[in-house]
Amino acid sequence: MNSYLEIHPEVQQALAEGKPVVALESTIIAHGMPYPQNVQTALEVEAVVREAGAIPATIAILNGKCCVGLAKQQIEHLGQAKNVWKVSLVDMPYVISQRLDGATTVATTMRLAAMAGVRVFVTGGTGGVHRGAETTMDISADLTEMGKTSVAVVSAGVKSILDIGLTLEYLETQGIPVVTFGQDAFPSFYSRQSGFASPLRLDSAQEIARLLRAKWELGLDGAVLIANPIPEKFEVPAPEMEWYITQALHAAAQQHIKGKAVTPFLLKYIAEHSHGESLDANIALIKHNARLGAELAVAYTQTGY
Repeated sequence: MNSYLEIHPEVQQALAEGKPVVALESTIIAHGMPYPQNVQTALEVEAVVREAGAIPATIAILNGKCCVGLAKQQIEHLGQAKNVWKVSLVDMPYVISQRLDGATTVATTMRLAAMAGVRVFVTGGTGGVHRGAETTMDISADLTEMGKTSVAVVSAGVKSILDIGLTLEYLETQGIPVVTFGQDAFPSFYSRQSGFASPLRLDSAQEIARLLRAKWELGLDGAVLIANPIPEKFEVPAPEMEWYITQALHAAAQQHIKGKAVTPFLLKYIAEHSHGESLDANIALIKHNARLGAELAVAYTQTGY
C-alpha cells in the first residue's frame, strides 16, 4: 500500500524517530467551514499540536495520492477548490484511481493514519447512528472503522445531530472503549452534556495512554474513542442546540437531502441559523481536542510496560 502514500518529510522523520505525531482530518477544511475560516482554523489547529509537543499530520487525497501531512499551500488549495470529494472508505478506490482531490472523513483519516503508523487522531466530532436509522439504516462508516483500526480518536463526542444513545450502544457492540476526559457525562459536540453517562472516565493523558497500550498489547484491535468536552465558556446549551437540530432535520427532509450530503447540510444550516454560535463552538472544540490529542501522543510515546 505504500505506493499510494505520500508522507510529508517532517512527519516521516518524526515517525522514524519515535516522536509524537497527531493525525488531523481534512473534511473540516473542504466541507466543514466557509473560506477563509476553514484554512485559518486548520493552520491554527496544527499550531496547537506543535505547541503541545507533537507533529501535526493533516491527511487528504490530492491528485489521487494519500497525503499524510500537508504543506500550507495544500491546505489553502483544499480550502478554496471546488468539487473536492468528501471521501469515505467506499469512495477511496474511485477517487484515487481517477486522481481526484478528496477531503477525508473520520473513517478514511483513521485508515490512512494507521497505514502511515500514526496512533493518535484528532477530529471535531465523529459520525454515528443517525436519527431514524431504524428505517433508513443510516449508520456512519466511522463506527465500523473504529471496530477495525487501532487508532485513538480524540473528539468532542459524537455529533449532536445523531442518535447518541444508539451510537453508544453500537460502539459497545463493536468493542470500542469510550472514555470521557475529566467528567462522568458523555458530551454532545457543541454541549458538555448529552443526557447519557460516559461508559468510562479518565482524568489525564497519561492514564489514557496506558489504556491504549493495554488494549493494543493484549491484541485487542480497534479504536478507543476519547470524548473531550467542549470548554464551558464556548458551549451551546443542549436544549438550545436541540431546537436548531430539530429545525435543520425538518429542512433536510423537506429538501430530500440524503446520504453523505446530510451531515454537511445540517451543520451549515445550524451555523447559519445560530448566527455563527455553532461555528464559534466548532472552532473552539477542535483546538481544545488538538491540545489533548497532542498531549496524548506525547504520553503514548513515553508510556510502556
